[in-house]
Order: sequence, then structure tokens, then C-alpha cells
Amino acid sequence: MSDVYIVGIDMIRFGRYPEKTVPGLAAEAALLALDDAGLTIRDMQALFCGNLGQASGMVGQRMLAEIGQTGIPVTNVANACATGATAFRDAWMTIKAGVYDTVLAVGVEQMGKGLLGGGGGVSPEGLVGSYTMPAMFAHIGMEHSKRYGTTFAQFAQVSVKNHHHSTLNPKSMYRVETPLKEVMGAEMIAWPLTKLMCSVNVDGSAAAVLMSEKKVRERGLMDRAVRIRASEMSSNPFEDRQMAMPDFSGATRVAAANAYEQAGIGPEEVNLVELHDCFATAELVHYENLGLCAFGDAGKLIDDGTTALGGRVPVNVSGGLLSKGHPLGATGIANIYEVSTHLRGKAGERQVEGARIGLTHVVGGGPGMGTACAIHVLEKV
Repeated sequence: MSDVYIVGIDMIRFGRYPEKTVPGLAAEAALLALDDAGLTIRDMQALFCGNLGQASGMVGQRMLAEIGQTGIPVTNVANACATGATAFRDAWMTIKAGVYDTVLAVGVEQMGKGLLGGGGGVSPEGLVGSYTMPAMFAHIGMEHSKRYGTTFAQFAQVSVKNHHHSTLNPKSMYRVETPLKEVMGAEMIAWPLTKLMCSVNVDGSAAAVLMSEKKVRERGLMDRAVRIRASEMSSNPFEDRQMAMPDFSGATRVAAANAYEQAGIGPEEVNLVELHDCFATAELVHYENLGLCAFGDAGKLIDDGTTALGGRVPVNVSGGLLSKGHPLGATGIANIYEVSTHLRGKAGERQVEGARIGLTHVVGGGPGMGTACAIHVLEKV
């Protein structure tokens, strides 16, 4: 089976664009990615488009109506916060299987403000309880605190770090420093999560052009290509605790183990990570789920600067979901854009020096819905 490469990738600046349409936002990112590859929509053999808000609205076809209807097959994808990464992985699989040589993957979302909730069924904590995302991830943080002694300040420091990183990213929604005192003193949403420790609901889109190795060499694009060394997805394995409370860690642990095996590396070989920091508590927990440290040691990584720009394994140098923003259908490909930009050496002020291998991670779902996790390992050519 052929290796698969990213030859074009880009995203719009995340923000709020009420005057634009979902297909229009998707088209912007698609054209940016095509331009980055030096190709046009006529060169694409298939399109995979990820979107949640209009999942039944054939967003991919409506996007093509704006940039060129060439008759290619279109698959529209919805998979919670893993939607964009799922579209990307589906594109990867078709090339890996030898069906196509050149495929476009797009993720897009237009969101309002406010809380995100879970699915139906009976909540184990009443009518609200952990059926809102802040409450669920607050529970995850409290569980980690009880087990390992993780402090409010350590969770808050994640937000300090990621907001600092965002000041170096021109495509981030917010580009503002948030000192620790400000983060801890912000409006409390669900202990230990203050408002500045919750991700931002925004509008955004990102897109990538994937290509087989044969086609990359034919077109002379290897000098800009990023190799996809592993692509893995998972859902939650059953655990007894799920009878009472959701578990967001199991899916990530499964996907991470499989991704490292597929890539033939260990977590110690990863140079940078873009992970799913939907809430500050989630980032610390995922340090452990991804094998970046031993269980119970996540707080040490944030304390000693290991995961900050300049540290051993910088995490969320883009500003992460906490500051760059979290347009659900676009996040997966946006994370891949960030890592690819570093592997190409084009990240400017936030460049992770010497980066050769990067990992991206998204995980979505919620109470009453289940879980979807996607992990990609990318390599500088």
C-alpha cells in the first residue's frame, strides 16, 4: 500500500462570521488548501466534507457549487468533535486502498454561543448535571484531583499556556495573554473550570489535499509534502463505570496505542502535539492518555514547562481549542494544519525547532452519545 502525504493544507482564521454561509466558509479553506498545493478542484478525484450543524444538508456538494462542480464523488461526514479528522481519515483510507491518488478533505462549522450538551436518556446527576460539557469535564478534573492531587492552579496553568501560545498565531480567535490570577478569578462555570478554562465556540474551516506517493513524485511536490505515518480511530471500550458516568479516556488510550504501533514509534519520539483541550482539565488528562507522561504526572509537565513552547514536547502551540477556538467540524483538520506547518518549518514565531514528528488528537461525544477519537502521526519528509 502506498504512503499517503499532505501536499496542501490551510485554514481560515477562526472567528465569528454571521454574514457568511457554511458552504462559503468551507469553500474559503478548500481554495486555500488547493492554492497551497498548486492544484485546482479539477485535480481532485473525491471530496470528504465534515460538518455537524448541517449534517443532513449536503454541505460538500453545496461547497462545490461555489468552487467548481466537476462530478467527483462527495461524502459528507458527521462524528462529533472528531468530524474533521474523520473526513481526513476517510480521504487517507481511499488513497491507502488504491482507489484514488488525489483527494480533498474539508472540515467546517458555524456555531452560536452557549453550552453544548449530550444526547438523550436519563442523566445520572439530574436534569442538568453532567449533561453539559463543562460539568462533564469538571467531573474528569475532580476525579484526577482526587486520585493524583492535581490542583486548581495546575489546571488553570493550561489556559495560561495556551492563551500565551495564541498570541503567536495569526489564525487564532483570541490573541490575548491571561495571567494565572485572571484565569483563576474568572467566572466559575463548573468547578474547577472557570470561563477562561473552557474552549471557544467559533466559526471556522480547514482543508487538506492528500496524495499518493506515486502522484506526489510525478508532480514534483515532495519538497512540500508531509507524510501521514499513522491514522487511527476508536470508540470507547466498555467499562463498568459507563453504567453511571461517561469515560472520555478509554477511546484516546486505544487510539494512541494503535497509532504508535502503526507509526512504529513511541510517545518519547513525538516533537509536538495538538490535542483536544476542549477544557483545561482535558489537556492534563490527555497528557497521560497519550503516553506523554506516567499516570499521575500530568501536573508536573505543566509545572516544569515541558509542554510549553521551548519545552521537551510543546502541546497546543496554536493556542489550542481554549484560545484558537473550537468549530466542531473543522477542529480535526485545523490541528493537522498546525502540526504540518511546524513540520514544514513555516510556523514563524511559534515554530517548534527541529520538529520531525507531530501528533494530532481529537475526541468527541458526550453523555448518552458515545465517543469518537482520531489520532494522526505526521512526519517531516
